[in-house]
Amino acid sequence: MTHASLHASAGLWMLAWRRLRADRLAMICLGIVLAFLLLMLASASGLIAADWSREVGVNYAPPGFLHAETTAVTMDDTSQTTPADDNAPIDNPRDPLAADIAELRQQLQQQQQSRHAQPATMTQTIDSYGIMDPLAEDLQAIRAAMQDSPATTDPITKGSSLPAEERRLTLPLGADKWGRDVLQKTIKGSETSILVGLMAALLATTLGTLLGAVAGYFGRWVDDLLNWFYNIFTSIPYLLLILAVAAVVPRGVGLMSIVLILGLTGWTGVFRLVRAEYMKHKIREYVQAADAMGASNLRRMFVHIFPNISHVALVQLSILVVGFIKSEVILSFLGFGVPVDAVSWGSMLNEAQNELILGKWWQLAAATSAMAVLVTAFSLLTDALRDALDPKLK
Repeated sequence: MTHASLHASAGLWMLAWRRLRADRLAMICLGIVLAFLLLMLASASGLIAADWSREVGVNYAPPGFLHAETTAVTMDDTSQTTPADDNAPIDNPRDPLAADIAELRQQLQQQQQSRHAQPATMTQTIDSYGIMDPLAEDLQAIRAAMQDSPATTDPITKGSSLPAEERRLTLPLGADKWGRDVLQKTIKGSETSILVGLMAALLATTLGTLLGAVAGYFGRWVDDLLNWFYNIFTSIPYLLLILAVAAVVPRGVGLMSIVLILGLTGWTGVFRLVRAEYMKHKIREYVQAADAMGASNLRRMFVHIFPNISHVALVQLSILVVGFIKSEVILSFLGFGVPVDAVSWGSMLNEAQNELILGKWWQLAAATSAMAVLVTAFSLLTDALRDALDPKLK
């Protein structure tokens, strides 16, 4: 080893890694973020949560640490009341109209039994309301054919639901109203939410960095034009801006529509900070020396200046990831979320608002807990990363 290599100073990235490694809380947060990323990759590859849409439990099956006797008794009572209907809804003990609904069900059963006692020719032509039905025979033939054929594929469960007698009464984190495992939905939802956050943040950071670099480096009329464009975006309220962009973004491209909506509306903060950094660095001595050596504008912008302000772009990238994960929840409430055949933390929270009326809180708790852990770890890691990448702290 030569004498020069012994005294060679560490680069910016090596110094940043040393400062980040010395922060114990930052390393813990980094481990949590990496664990979520590995979970996302395992879910995307189908190693885990591949059958998240399978109905493996009873409707609203409670978590394993709760007692399942209430759910089981309720289903038994319902099956005794209506033995011919396996899909009868579970009675809600908080419903003040439960007694009236039960009485109406008994009256309907008595009417059906009296109609079944009529001759077969009459039952084939009279529906449940006593009206002649000319399509009754055709419908009965279709029902018979469906019973003889294999189970059809459901667009939501994809034909993988278990029979009613084989469904579990409890699951590790409970089940939703269709009997799907909340734990697997949370894992699969992390794939969607993290992927949307990362891709949208990367798009917004790239767009804001490029526009900010051009505006801050060239100045004059280029800066005025891009600033005018920036002021238009910032003058519109964020919610209205999302709706305006969503109106022109095609909806048939799946998750890319959410990525485009968030990425095209979230670049303004990155543009403002990068533009200010380029205006400050373009008049410094090392840039003037590169100009004297004949370096081109692109080389001075992205080879000489950008490495010195890259910490700003990276910190903004991590901040936008956190913000876009939360914004995906807002888009799900507005109807611009994930498709119906996919799941995300936002769609889970959208479903949970109706389940809370029935006292079923476990889907809300699972989605919010997973999102809170990831967002908190990412926010703390962002603060540590900002300090570690600041050139002034070398």
